[in-house]
Amino acid sequence: MEKRYVVLIALIGLLGPLFAQQALWGEKPVVSPEIHKDKTVTFRLNAPNASRVEITGDFLPAQKIVSPFGEFDGPGIVELKKTENGIWEYTTPASLAPELYSYSFLVDGLKINDPANVYRIRDVATTPNVFMIDGERADLYKVNSVPHGSVSRRWYPSPKLGMDRRLTIYTPPGYEESDADYPVLYLLHGMGGDEEAWIALGRTSQILDNLIASGKGRPMIVVMTNGNAAQEAAPGESSSGFTYPTMQLPLTMDGTFETAFPDVVDFVDRQYRTDKSKQGRAIAGLSMGGYHSLHISKQYPDLFDYVGLFSAAIFPNDGVTSPIYEDMDKKLEKQFAQAPALYWIAIGDKDFLYKQNQDYRNLLNKNGYGYVYYETPDGHIWKNWRIYLTEFVPMLFK
Repeated sequence: MEKRYVVLIALIGLLGPLFAQQALWGEKPVVSPEIHKDKTVTFRLNAPNASRVEITGDFLPAQKIVSPFGEFDGPGIVELKKTENGIWEYTTPASLAPELYSYSFLVDGLKINDPANVYRIRDVATTPNVFMIDGERADLYKVNSVPHGSVSRRWYPSPKLGMDRRLTIYTPPGYEESDADYPVLYLLHGMGGDEEAWIALGRTSQILDNLIASGKGRPMIVVMTNGNAAQEAAPGESSSGFTYPTMQLPLTMDGTFETAFPDVVDFVDRQYRTDKSKQGRAIAGLSMGGYHSLHISKQYPDLFDYVGLFSAAIFPNDGVTSPIYEDMDKKLEKQFAQAPALYWIAIGDKDFLYKQNQDYRNLLNKNGYGYVYYETPDGHIWKNWRIYLTEFVPMLFK
């Protein structure tokens, strides 16, 4: 008996790690999302005790959302159906167009991630799951078999803000081996975003790699800033610790960031091999970043020859005063007297900032200032901003 007991203990000792590894590396309970050959998609969630399961995502018909910033289209919601084995399912009724999509589940009203899908991207204070439908423009968002650039996070001193701050910087394929100078695109995020937004949600490195490989884009450096002047860096990446991401930050659209922006340009020109001429610099941004791009480019008319306003906020909020926003007409007159190589405005026809952009275009038209206008369907969403980047980059530094 004693010998058998020893053997049993030995077997348990051998099998224990195997069971532990199985628990650690256990298979996902269901397949979700399952992308079918016809580009319909099935979502599944194992929740046998739930009373109601829904899915919300930007692949669904939009619903109206009212926020402090206005009314806009948000992700739709649809119910899943419960199967006999306790797994809830939903299959899209039609094929999805090529795109990067995001989604979350709602289980009895509680929003959760899909436990079968490890792919998530933080968007301000949410971390939705993501999936990709290949084809057409979405192939620019993929990692393809082409030469790849490098992405780094750099800290730079900002004397005007009195702190060191963090940047995300893309350098094109071959930069490390070259001794050439490169043009620079400064790419700015929207309210609630940070220096991670464009590289994660915007797929900047993939878009640049693919456009450069196809010859549709010039090799360039892309600098993605943190436009929140009160922050050192993205939440969780600074001495502030694991702060909760929020859109309600001070010093965002009051002229502070625009005033300090030359600190960014000075750092990049010192640390990287850049074309330091006006013809070698572009600035563009989405929403708040478009607002910053507009006012930075007119405040420093000798810095940027290419300007891109993606779904941009245009005018300061009531009660906001800053030297940056004073004499707007005179500053625009000086900027356009120098004939920018490209002044590009893009917005969705359902964007809550559409009227502001119409008014701004009327101002430009009235004064005979030349610009290029690009309009898309949909609203204030990342789908549009990725499209705008793929359209804007090929027009730069010609």
